[in-house]
Amino acid sequence: MQLTSTAFQNNEKMPSTYTCDGEGVNPPLTWSDAPEGVKSFALIVDDPDAPSGNFTHWTVWNIAPNIHEIPTDSVPPGASEGITGYKKSGYGPPCPPSGVHRYVFTLYALDTVLDLPSSTQKEELQEAIKEHVMSQATLIGLYQR
Repeated sequence: MQLTSTAFQNNEKMPSTYTCDGEGVNPPLTWSDAPEGVKSFALIVDDPDAPSGNFTHWTVWNIAPNIHEIPTDSVPPGASEGITGYKKSGYGPPCPPSGVHRYVFTLYALDTVLDLPSSTQKEELQEAIKEHVMSQATLIGLYQR
């Protein structure tokens, strides 16, 4: 499975549009080569370089199996978003205090549809999907203020 963005290449700088220095909207994402039999997709975006430890910027799950992209500033129809490190749901834009940070977008192809509340945090999502991951793909964007 492959995860890409038309906004930036893997391990390259993310445009400020998708950060707290710009519009703060999610970048466009596209994926391909998902395994057969996928029931849903889930996405986790986090920053392993945050001073307080790994910081969650976005969680989305129950993305329908026929969807293969998330346009800028949108959530796929029927998908659910969880709570980020900002203590709210939705895309939390990168806003690193200093230095270059890596923003890791990980897409999971799942063999199930999840029954999770909107109050779900990343760790709970990871626990819910761990026995259901058929494939995964990662895209890393870099950003420094």
